[in-house]
Amino acid sequence: MQVRRTVVVHTTLAGHMVRVDAARRNEAGVQVMTMGQLAARLAGGLLQPVDLNVLTEVIGAALPDIVMGELEPIKGLPGMAAAVCSTFDKAWRAGIVLSKVGHPRTDALAALEQAVIDRLPASMKRPCDLVEMALRRMGHAPVVVGALEVQGHSEMSPCWRPLLIALAEIIPVSWTAGPRHVPDWLKSTKVDVLAAPGTDPQPRVFSCANPIHEVGEAFRWMRALLAKGISASDIAIVAASPGDYDDHVFSTSRDANIPIHFVHGIKALTGADGQATAALAEVLTKGLSQERVRRLFSLMRGGSLSDLPAGWMRVLPVDAPLTSAERWERVLKQAEDSDWPDGKNRTADVLEVIRLLGQGTDAAELAGETLLTGVQRSLWRRALREGPAQALSVTLAGLRIEDGIEPAANAIWTSAIASASAPRPHVWLLGLNAGRWPRRISEDRLIPDHVLPIDQLDPLPVADGDKRDIKTIVGTAHSVAISFSRRDAEGRMLGRSPIISDLPDPETYLDRAGAPEHAFSEADRLLARPSEFSTLPIAISGLSCWRDWHRSEITAHDGLIAAGHARLKKLLERPLSATSLKLLLRDPIRFVWRYALGWKAPEDADEPLTLEANAFGNFVHAVLRDAVEQLEGNGGIAAAEQAQIEAALVGASERAVALWESAQPVPPDVIWRNAAARGHALAAAALAYGLEPLPNQKTWCEIPFGKVDPKSEGRELPWSLGAPVEIPGTGLLVEGQIDRLDLSGDGARARVTDYKTGKLSKKMDEVVIKGGAELQRCLYAFAVKTLLGNGVTIEASLLYPNAPEGDQALFPLADLDGALAKVSTAAVASRTAMLGGVAPPGEDAASDYNDHAFVLPANAGYLPRKLPLAVTALGPAAAVWGEP
Repeated sequence: MQVRRTVVVHTTLAGHMVRVDAARRNEAGVQVMTMGQLAARLAGGLLQPVDLNVLTEVIGAALPDIVMGELEPIKGLPGMAAAVCSTFDKAWRAGIVLSKVGHPRTDALAALEQAVIDRLPASMKRPCDLVEMALRRMGHAPVVVGALEVQGHSEMSPCWRPLLIALAEIIPVSWTAGPRHVPDWLKSTKVDVLAAPGTDPQPRVFSCANPIHEVGEAFRWMRALLAKGISASDIAIVAASPGDYDDHVFSTSRDANIPIHFVHGIKALTGADGQATAALAEVLTKGLSQERVRRLFSLMRGGSLSDLPAGWMRVLPVDAPLTSAERWERVLKQAEDSDWPDGKNRTADVLEVIRLLGQGTDAAELAGETLLTGVQRSLWRRALREGPAQALSVTLAGLRIEDGIEPAANAIWTSAIASASAPRPHVWLLGLNAGRWPRRISEDRLIPDHVLPIDQLDPLPVADGDKRDIKTIVGTAHSVAISFSRRDAEGRMLGRSPIISDLPDPETYLDRAGAPEHAFSEADRLLARPSEFSTLPIAISGLSCWRDWHRSEITAHDGLIAAGHARLKKLLERPLSATSLKLLLRDPIRFVWRYALGWKAPEDADEPLTLEANAFGNFVHAVLRDAVEQLEGNGGIAAAEQAQIEAALVGASERAVALWESAQPVPPDVIWRNAAARGHALAAAALAYGLEPLPNQKTWCEIPFGKVDPKSEGRELPWSLGAPVEIPGTGLLVEGQIDRLDLSGDGARARVTDYKTGKLSKKMDEVVIKGGAELQRCLYAFAVKTLLGNGVTIEASLLYPNAPEGDQALFPLADLDGALAKVSTAAVASRTAMLGGVAPPGEDAASDYNDHAFVLPANAGYLPRKLPLAVTALGPAAAVWGEP
């Protein structure tokens, strides 16, 4: 095909639009390229301009071998390769020879430049080299180039000017300026400048609350244009630096369901492929954990484990953090073939990947090549080129990909420079604030102004470029809307840009809560029309909640529920534990949330910084159970020597630590080892406490009652598992696990001991049920009495193994029947109130240990105001709170 004409464009967007325009006119023989591509085309062969991505990669490889002088301390930092690439690009476009500047810093950069040139592919040439080679082949220009048109430029880098001037001597060269600025250096050349007057629209200026409000108003404006029948391909939303608004535009576009093309690309992390690379980076930089590995495996497409069956992770304990390769190996090797979905054990394959991930950032390159494929692998390689593996979280966040939306058929979101090169009739300009448009001139990161003046390194500073771009955009548009923010995202006040200070019309003040003529989404429409929103069920519910919050009575939003609700009836027919019964008595609303609705508090992190008190108590109880079982199997704990007890405790502690690490979140190693040592010491103190042995004593720890416990199958227990235990006169069943039960050989005496691993409370010798908070001692003793018969003499005590030396540590329950009567009365009253529809916050709602406090209203005055009302509403059910 014969070349009829060549169009030189400034940006990718401009090139795309020129090609679309030529295609629509069925025009053949048109080639569209940048000046760099034109120079390479004339130079011949397979030459091409230096690709900046390749340049960054080559710079990163060459930096370690070059002594950088005063830049030596920073050459290994993340972003150094990108900074050098930017500096080289500026110097090459400005036609500056770094070796001739005569400064130690530029000399070091010149040495690096030479090393980079030697390593670049032979086909890639600097601008000056391409121009020199092209000038020697100017005789081919009429055939290779044809007529040359320069479109969308208001300036051209100095490195390309000699080539353009020389081409104008041989072939027709036109510079389509329109209303744009025409550079002075064109006046003495044979380039035909095609100028035209601007459209002279009357820009409307809008004052918006903040950047998010600006974006919302821009989309409202776009929706109004679309409603008038204006084509989306004629609409553009523009900012000098679009990256500042990207997140807002992206989310608003999805909310409005209006496709908009991101000319500069969208963040790679917004897509599934980007999230896969982020998941891999998180594992390598933060370490192994089950949650991180699960997320990674769910996002990977292909790789070495692409054939793993769906649902294979069911072989893993759900709560196990698995924060090391050793813990993964311990868990996976326990899995049988039948545990895997397809019956094929893939432990070896999974462990191979886990060990690779366990190497951290040292294995970043290998992990990416092994586990990622396609776009994911490409993004991973780009991120590793941008900086070291330790900075993956930063480099991945800066990667961009194409959004797949056709700009010729849709609205665009773009930078000012791209918009000026491919103008559109209807434009909204965002961010006309002081310091943002025009942007401030900044020095090069590696060559400051005192080494090389800015006007030499960058002939068109960013501030001057921004001013030219806005004049071009306005001068080529039919309608222009301009906005600025009154405050930034942090609430600081912002000033207007000086560019719009001389506009004749005053700005229009926009209220963020104002009613728009055209809302950009359903949510925007409802938010701006309170009368319409107020008819929706969610608004009615929210308003009634707000009103109930301030009423001096217990309302449906404070715990009034349906009387006799079927779910509550079924719940109260099932056995209650001491914990659930405590909530029923002391915090009815939390009882409903946890047990009737199944709400759970947020889970801890993979590695909590400390071992939470309840978890520590469970660990101590696990050690005690294991140790007691070992001792009972070897003659009994009552007859055991101290050495035997200590040996049993050591083995039990080791097994408990291993089991806990495989199935529970644990703190960092130092803290975890300390907690395990404290747990061992506390268990030893519990077993060493001087309890008088019963005749022919038999001892159990963690002995279940009132329920079937799979963990206790095969144990020799004094009663049948699952035998019901009912609180007399209540109809309520109870279940649980007794910390320790000592039973005499003739079954006539029993001792129930409830271990307390927390701090010793004051006046514990006066405690009976402590307002319903201390139920275990009473309930456990009653359970033993029920299951073993009334002929058994029972002692029930609380034991604080960590009580200070010399203080009382054992607290027996003096009146079991009296305590049980108080519990029965309170339980009946609480059940009656709940089935009657009353379940407000109770005495424990304000506790620091209320794991559902986040569900309560976030107002410090709520509970003090509502708790007295709750006492009145509960009536007899609240009386238990005052019991000793």
